Amino acid sequence: MPRAEGEHLNGIEAFPFFAVAVLLAEFWAAPQNPINELAVLFLIVRIAYVFTYLGDRPTLRSILWSIGFVINVGIFFLPMIRG
Repeated sequence: MPRAEGEHLNGIEAFPFFAVAVLLAEFWAAPQNPINELAVLFLIVRIAYVFTYLGDRPTLRSILWSIGFVINVGIFFLPMIRG
């Protein structure tokens, strides 16, 4: 199962940035609801990404990866919009 292994390795690569973004947002007291919503949205996108990876859909997979990256950046910058 080389595709499943590739997706697994990609998930391992994506996790640290997600974890650091969430921890940073929590540490700097960003609003909790947006953190929660973006984190859940990221997980939904990653689950969809798994299916597109396993289904060999490279264009949709790239789109989902980009959406996940933008969500991570959004979480990372949440502390700037304290409210």
